[in-house]
Amino acid sequence: MLRELIRVGRTMVEQAVDTSHDLSPEAQVQDAELALYKVAEQGQVGGGAVTFGDALGRAVESIDRARRSGGGLSGVTTGLDALNTAIGGLHKSDLVILAGRPGMGKTALATNIAFAAARRALIDQRNHVEEQQRIGAGVAFFSLEMSADQLAGRVLAEQSQISGEDLRKGKIDARQFDRLVDASREIEEIPLYIDDTPGLTIAALRTRARRLKRQRQIGLIVVDYLQLLQGSGRAGEANRVQELSEITRGLKTLAKELNVPVLALSQLSRAVEQREDKRPQLADLRESGSIEQDADIVLFVYREEYYHGQKKPEEGSEKFIKWMEKGERVRGRAEVLVAKQRHGATGTVEVRFIKEYTKFADLTDEDRLPERYGG
Repeated sequence: MLRELIRVGRTMVEQAVDTSHDLSPEAQVQDAELALYKVAEQGQVGGGAVTFGDALGRAVESIDRARRSGGGLSGVTTGLDALNTAIGGLHKSDLVILAGRPGMGKTALATNIAFAAARRALIDQRNHVEEQQRIGAGVAFFSLEMSADQLAGRVLAEQSQISGEDLRKGKIDARQFDRLVDASREIEEIPLYIDDTPGLTIAALRTRARRLKRQRQIGLIVVDYLQLLQGSGRAGEANRVQELSEITRGLKTLAKELNVPVLALSQLSRAVEQREDKRPQLADLRESGSIEQDADIVLFVYREEYYHGQKKPEEGSEKFIKWMEKGERVRGRAEVLVAKQRHGATGTVEVRFIKEYTKFADLTDEDRLPERYGG
């Protein structure tokens, strides 16, 4: 390790005094941080090639993990059985994009996934589950939009089964407050780390993520949301598309470097609103080229209930009756569209959305009964 540290130090000095290379001081700092991280983690700087036998061994471990889980889960759990079945969990070194229009609940779903993974990590640890068999993970949540206490409030609302709106306004009685305190005690130890620093650059995020990986052994990174991240500044002011490309490449590189899944939220363009069928498509991703290209998995959140409420016809008419009937069918239902997946098939996962607690859940057998929803 001392020899590797000497090598890193020499390289830093050589790069700093060499003016023939067009390498900015910021880029040199990033390179040095990465090299030091590798020394701290592995005892050596060079990653280099691995033998096919080593790679094969890791692949067999992943398959065995999926087999033992019983639910085909080879990655970190999302907390939703149906979504786990569709994508096999969140896999190491994958960049997963979760996108949706405002009001669809993408932050709620990301928070649900982060909490489910962190809670399962605590359960796995307490049950002394072997490292290779764990499906939970410590989570680093970079929230560029919401504050840490707002995110914690969402989790509390979900766990205590009290409306988030009532919590914000303090409209709870003594019994509900006791329930709230019990829920907070139960979940206060979960390994979920929230960084709500606004205006982070991709370089700063990568530095903080490396530190959390080294100090807290995190196994999942969530970024809400990538359009709020800033690039290096060299291309950003002139061309936003190039800056987004730099950011998505940086997130994919981070996923591979730390060997953890990165779940990044993304906005969608307004093109969705102009169509009759408002289900998102890959082309709807803002500055979509780089996001679609760099992502291993692209998920869209879609709630027909949101749009249905905006189409209310005149009361008493035949259209109104049909509108009411459809409203019953779509109430509390959401879809997670798997639009791209390098590891498997695309498709649609139906889930339940509980608006009061901003919570996504699996559909129960009762939810699927045709007589309840009119077939």
